[in-house]
Amino acid sequence: MQTHFNILRSRSTVLATMILQLIPFSIIVLIIFPLASETYQIIAKPGCNSTCGEVSIPYPFGMKDPECYADGWFEIECKDTSQGQKPYLKSLNLQVTSISDFLGLVTIMNPIYRWNCPSKRAMPAIKDLRGSPFVYSQESNKFVAVGCNNLAFLKSGGDTVGGCVSICDNNEEFKNMDFISSDGCHGRYCCETSLPNYLSEYNATLQDFNNQNSSVESHQCSSAFIVNKYWSQRYYMPHLNNMDYVDAVLEWEILNNTLSDSVLQFLSDHARCHGSNVTSSFTRVSGYTCRCIQGYQGNPYVRGGCTALPDYNKNLTKKWAIVGVWSSLGSIILLLCRWLLYKVVRKRMIKKRKQKFFKKNGGLLLQQRMSSNEVNVDRAILFSLKDLEKATDRFNMNRILGKGGQGTVYKGMLVDGKIVAVKKFKVEGNVEEFINEFVILSQINNRNVVKLLGCCLETEIPLLVYEFIPNGNLFQYLHDQNEDLPMTWDLRLRIATEIAGALFYLHSVASQPIYHRDIKSTNILLDEKYRAKIADFGASRIISIEDTHLTTVVQGTFGYLDPEYFHTSQFTEKSDVYSFGVVLAELLTGQKPISSVRTAESKNLASYFVQCMEEDNLFDIIDKRVVKEAEKGKITAVANLVNRCLELNGKKRPTMKEVTFELERIQRLDKKSNAEQNREEIELARIEDYQPWVGYSISNSLATLGSESISSDSEVIPIVTL
Repeated sequence: MQTHFNILRSRSTVLATMILQLIPFSIIVLIIFPLASETYQIIAKPGCNSTCGEVSIPYPFGMKDPECYADGWFEIECKDTSQGQKPYLKSLNLQVTSISDFLGLVTIMNPIYRWNCPSKRAMPAIKDLRGSPFVYSQESNKFVAVGCNNLAFLKSGGDTVGGCVSICDNNEEFKNMDFISSDGCHGRYCCETSLPNYLSEYNATLQDFNNQNSSVESHQCSSAFIVNKYWSQRYYMPHLNNMDYVDAVLEWEILNNTLSDSVLQFLSDHARCHGSNVTSSFTRVSGYTCRCIQGYQGNPYVRGGCTALPDYNKNLTKKWAIVGVWSSLGSIILLLCRWLLYKVVRKRMIKKRKQKFFKKNGGLLLQQRMSSNEVNVDRAILFSLKDLEKATDRFNMNRILGKGGQGTVYKGMLVDGKIVAVKKFKVEGNVEEFINEFVILSQINNRNVVKLLGCCLETEIPLLVYEFIPNGNLFQYLHDQNEDLPMTWDLRLRIATEIAGALFYLHSVASQPIYHRDIKSTNILLDEKYRAKIADFGASRIISIEDTHLTTVVQGTFGYLDPEYFHTSQFTEKSDVYSFGVVLAELLTGQKPISSVRTAESKNLASYFVQCMEEDNLFDIIDKRVVKEAEKGKITAVANLVNRCLELNGKKRPTMKEVTFELERIQRLDKKSNAEQNREEIELARIEDYQPWVGYSISNSLATLGSESISSDSEVIPIVTL
């Protein structure tokens, strides 16, 4: 698609050149003359240097004299190097390559952390900006790791806030690789992930997971770093090996105390400042950013820095207009004709490009299957790009519902008022595979699976349209403070049963088995009635009846990933069972799958849960609300089911059919127990009401009632012990 845009841009340039040749000199003077009268832009305070080498230093940044910068955080030290003068943030000892006073950004040279590289100079793995006005920009940066068979973690404040996996199939291939793919790292030789918002402190760590099934030697030289997200288009592998630093972008603002004491008095008359209201788990001191008001441009932090946009002298404009209008009338008409011709050609090129993408993405094949009734036309719709752009306000950032490894999901409203979720993928896949997956998913009719409504094939990578689920995901309700929906025992058991039933449907009832491959609490959504719905089938795969497993590059989420799949790269239906077991453990315990709060041996919830079962300490880990509301026997029964799902040997795990039947049985017993309890309470009230009129004693009645209740329970509720 980029090639088409380059062609279009080239043709626009040629057209603009022809137009300029046709416009008389008088019109050119009319356009250019006012621009020549623009005033010099003020970026620094009077008497202060505004450049170091080739880098402009706008206030509140400054050098040498304390009057030239807002406070110590913004002091720039101009150092003499072998490559000329270079600016450094003195407080952080970081080289600066550019500063934007308008965007509130500063580009620095960020150190590369290397692991197991004896020939390389070791860099500190920890970078701390806490208490400063600087944070790493989430929008402009990414976390990248390069090497073979690595687990790379990005940690902040003791918590893991990001991570990725890179795999090498062949050691020689890695050594001889000339460059990293221009569209980024996707797990082969290098990997990447996005940053959390307002990151001010991080620690990069690397581990070798020692894939025994690979011929790649372990303990390869590896590296990890935070870098400008466009780095892969500029840095090639040989260059990276010789570098100690890469570009990274920091966001900055004026701290509150700095603004009131030393900056306000220097603000431009045409500037306005706005305070930040940061809500984040990362510590950041609140402050302000300033902008020139509408109609002005320049540096708002300096008196006189905001200057009015060019305002042409009306009399001069009128004079030149009278002189030029008659001599230019013919040229203007020709210009209009050429512009209309350009619009027609451009519209035709866009139409052809859409048609090309439609064919490339298997649109003709999909239409053929729709006409042969392979796809349910009532549920599967071919949306146009125009419709989806209108629904999502041209994929406005304010419409983003969430981001993941596969792509970004936007909230949209169709012309009929229906609310939908539109998924925009990042990576181009196999067309046949996409069409096959679309055909299967469009026929899924299970109330606990998010419905696929249709797709758009007019873009380079297809867009998928799903039903919109309004009440967020299970992870939020389990682990965040939420008073709207108390997670009662009955609700947890119902959600677990619904998820299990949906996976049973995908594995065994669908026309072809579907493995989800990324079951986790964030991919379990809750609808308006708080029914569970499995979402995010971006990593899912369809398996033929004859196959028993799927061999792929390992992908998934830490804490939920099947250890057997991790070591063998063979994904089976039992891998989904393991991930479901982790979710079931979350429901029972209310704890996160990975937590730094627990000890090193129990950071992983799955292993911690199994350990508690083996040591007969189950109820030490169960959520207090569950212990209070549920019977001990039912808790033990569900815990035993979790333990079976988390078996390291996949063959020993139950199928999702067996899991579903067991949960439904426990749920029926739970309902029956509640019904009997209600009946006993009603019966007890009736006995007390009639006691003055009959000859039975209360003690005898209660004894009889209690014995019946115990007998009933002993017949229908099996107590499973560890």
